[in-house]
Amino acid sequence: MHMKSNTKSIATILALIPMSLFSFTFGQGENLVENGSFESTTGKTKKLGGIEAATGWVSPTGVRADLFTPAAKLPDISTPSNIYGSEEPKDGDNYAGIVAYSYNDKMPRSYVSTKLTTPLKKGMTYCIQANVSLAELSKYSCNQLGVHVSKKQFATEEKSSIIDKTHILIKDNKVLNAMYGWDRVCGSFVADGGEKYITIGNFTNNDNVKTEKNKKPDNIKGTILIASYYYIDDVSVTLVETGSSCDCGSEETEEVVSNTVYQKSVVLNEKMTSIQKIEVQANYFGFGKNILQPADMASLDLIATELKANPTYKLEISGFADETEIAKGEVKPIYADMDKKRIATVKQYLKDKGIAETRMIEAPKGNSEQNPDINEVDEEDLKMAKNRRVTFKVIK
Repeated sequence: MHMKSNTKSIATILALIPMSLFSFTFGQGENLVENGSFESTTGKTKKLGGIEAATGWVSPTGVRADLFTPAAKLPDISTPSNIYGSEEPKDGDNYAGIVAYSYNDKMPRSYVSTKLTTPLKKGMTYCIQANVSLAELSKYSCNQLGVHVSKKQFATEEKSSIIDKTHILIKDNKVLNAMYGWDRVCGSFVADGGEKYITIGNFTNNDNVKTEKNKKPDNIKGTILIASYYYIDDVSVTLVETGSSCDCGSEETEEVVSNTVYQKSVVLNEKMTSIQKIEVQANYFGFGKNILQPADMASLDLIATELKANPTYKLEISGFADETEIAKGEVKPIYADMDKKRIATVKQYLKDKGIAETRMIEAPKGNSEQNPDINEVDEEDLKMAKNRRVTFKVIK
């Protein structure tokens, strides 16, 4: 009788608990990947192959994945620029990197894997997402890059590919060839129950992998990889409400209109004045981007030095967009006001270098002025790239 009394009391108490608390217990809406953006680290990353410095992440084969972080203060493994290219993190400051494909496996594949905070529950639907971006020094791009979900962790010290089922792929399993911005690998997964691990990589035999050859952007220096190398960031596994599916189209995606980033060689000489040295500089950007490349940073470092040496100078910063960005910006906010966004990026960099904001004057100009460096023989893609720029004028 005593036992029945307790059971009834417990049932009564449970009936009074709001259902929202049960949702919280099951983790609905919560990311079950504890360190999905690779921000939490233990120890210092000193070289490539350092993924295990990212809390909770491992490489399940003998080929170690990479962790890129500016905290290391090493150019090869920094962000946004590193040994394999340049990409702004999708979230935070860090991201991982893996080899997804190489011709005849000359460069072994690598993978990243992590244990979920709680096992998946049988019959429940989960939304699994990972953001990927092709590194510019990749000779190839490929499809079949996705997520595998498992009850046991893959674990081998062999430098071999993992051939298994890919549970989550990007829509239409397209070739992931975008070098600027992030593609979102996303999909719904119905759990068998007890799955504890996710692994990201290519789990398909080379014979069934579709590839494309890439042209290295002119502004990127370094040795071409005979592989498809992808940055990985902002990984998540979240419970979906009963009867729903993962909304993989909810975020606005970027269109790859142009992969070209123009870079102009600037030659300085001792006869040039400080004003001439500043005004000959220019920064150039990818389509729909306001990311500074290494050459841009070097240019801004010179400008900062000259401004510090001439404290009465003010700097007018003119920002420009190409006509396609202007047109797309009218319907897609992600492309709107690229001239202002580029000015803001440049201003912030100069502020970080010690230049007072009061010395900088913003001059957003849209596509009102064509770059005088454009030649009639230039292809349209190059003309567009030359117009995506920031220029400088000194005001005494």
